[in-house]
Amino acid sequence: MIPRDPSLESGLAVLREGYDFIPSRSRRFGSDIFAARVMGREVTCLTGAEAAAQFYVPRRFTRQGALPAPTFSLIQDFGSVMALDGEDHRHRKALLLSILAPEALGRLPGLTEHHWRRAAARWAEKGEVSLFDASHEPLTAAITEWAGLALTPEEVRQRAREFRDMVEGTGSIGPRNWWGHWQRRRTERWARGTIEGIREGRLGVPLGSAAASIAAHRDREGRLLDVVTAGVELINILRPTVANARWAMFIAMALHEHPEWQARLAEEEWVDPFVQEVRRLYPFIPFMGGIVRQPFRWRDHDFREGDWVLLDLFGTGRDPAAWEAPEEFRPERWRGADWVTRPGFVPHGGGEHAMTHRCPGEWVTVEQMKVIARLLARDMRWDVPPQDLSLPPGRMPALPRSRFRIRVRS
Repeated sequence: MIPRDPSLESGLAVLREGYDFIPSRSRRFGSDIFAARVMGREVTCLTGAEAAAQFYVPRRFTRQGALPAPTFSLIQDFGSVMALDGEDHRHRKALLLSILAPEALGRLPGLTEHHWRRAAARWAEKGEVSLFDASHEPLTAAITEWAGLALTPEEVRQRAREFRDMVEGTGSIGPRNWWGHWQRRRTERWARGTIEGIREGRLGVPLGSAAASIAAHRDREGRLLDVVTAGVELINILRPTVANARWAMFIAMALHEHPEWQARLAEEEWVDPFVQEVRRLYPFIPFMGGIVRQPFRWRDHDFREGDWVLLDLFGTGRDPAAWEAPEEFRPERWRGADWVTRPGFVPHGGGEHAMTHRCPGEWVTVEQMKVIARLLARDMRWDVPPQDLSLPPGRMPALPRSRFRIRVRS
């Protein structure tokens, strides 16, 4: 018998404790598995590298019904690749991997640097900015240009606001979530119009670009994706990349909290280890849900078809069984290590990208983070004024109370 949270209903505790909900109970029970009741549903909560290996066995789980509809519709939406299983999932995933694989990224790092430098010049004129909020615009400009879309500066600002608000609404209930859905509806209208314009020849995009590939994609029966679904997948290329604004902020926070790394990043060999350690230690997604498709047994517990499971991503990155000194910021641990196959490293999911629901845009995140780390450490001069940098555990997605303000010097 696995431990059980004694609360009759833990939904409010999830919202209040957020990233700490599963880790705190795991420590209390001395177990990497326990049961709880959340939103009136029985759920089995898992944490740690061994649990992650079980969670990401191909075809074992489905994401359908695994997250509350108001959250899922903001971060992926129904009809997207994350809502598919089996051969349909692999077929659609192949499209996204062909677009987002390392060899396909092409100009994206260079575009990211170009638009970031232009934005940094504007930040210097303002004197002080919230790095989190300000980062969305250059990332939007970079990914839309890379995808083959020619947006005006005002369109870039509008899409940046919409993408930011979608992500900001995912881990909340009430006004923040409602506003995120309102913004998503605006983005979806734009995305559908973009797909229609490409298909009808009214909107010219480069052959082979991400936007062109999505507009031309056909399902396993050879049919073009309907406009709504194609629009959703276009958003799912763009929005997660713009969400890297949070990683940009965490890079700057890491440099502020560990200033010795400002100089060490002058050596290129340290850039990737630094980025991977930021991904491991700083909070992004607290947990991921799955519904059991194929029954299995683990830790003397029977997982039945239809069971709801939550995997603790945040705590798994701090699993003392998998990481030496897990609470310490040690980029040195990544020298010579393969982050793709590292057990317990699941900031974007686990398993093989082509076979599981691991995020296909993970390489985009890594490459953009490396660009931003170089710029912040080598080329930009900036200060951090006094402010509250604490991260409330119940604030999902994570954000310091001050939204991390910096002063950029020209």
